[in-house]
Amino acid sequence: MPEQLTLYLHKLSPYSQKIELALVEANALYKAYQVDLGNKPEWFASMVNTVGKVPAVTYGGPDVDPEDPSPLSAKIAESNVILEFVADLYPDSGLLPKDPIQRANVRFFINATAKHVEEVFYAFLGLRGQAPYEKVLEGIEFIQGLLEEGRDFAVGDHYTIADACITPHLARLKIVIETDLGNYAVGMGYKLGEELKRPKFAKFMKYLERMLERPSLKQNHDEEFVITYFKTRFTERVQ
Repeated sequence: MPEQLTLYLHKLSPYSQKIELALVEANALYKAYQVDLGNKPEWFASMVNTVGKVPAVTYGGPDVDPEDPSPLSAKIAESNVILEFVADLYPDSGLLPKDPIQRANVRFFINATAKHVEEVFYAFLGLRGQAPYEKVLEGIEFIQGLLEEGRDFAVGDHYTIADACITPHLARLKIVIETDLGNYAVGMGYKLGEELKRPKFAKFMKYLERMLERPSLKQNHDEEFVITYFKTRFTERVQ
């Protein structure tokens, strides 16, 4: 039997979501435990992740209640570290290619996602500083340049952790351009969406559509839940 694997996550966390995507794509057996980030249990920081953040996983040791993790299990944190761990646990899943060049390309894409998508997109939303929508477009253009013509996935011909890494952010980008929810001037979300309809971004938008149609995303993405959170989070808007 496989070792026990428990994922500690939060429903709103894109970093948690990318781990779930990888696990589902690998057909992994795992337990998911939702951590209440507003009222974190004391045992989580002391027994799972000392910095108190999600996602985190426990692996191995006895199969126990997630609220009472065993000291015999390995504790692993940081989403991109966990992504590679999952790929290593399931080498036949294709989550990380066997070819060293393709593996390097996957890692480069993940780094590019952090720098050119995460940083500027969440700054545009007003969650991490401020950034104009033009910076979001520049980041998307960079990512689009990494996508090969005629390929369905970020790297090669198979779903990898590169796809898992970016997909949660794509799902939130879709919400922003369709609802205009964010801590920016009213209408800028819609404007970003209109820009992305230009032929210039066709390759990126087709990739986005493919990723959002994956059964693995549909299984763990509650769009209405995220929209509801955005509505409560972004109550003060610049007209």
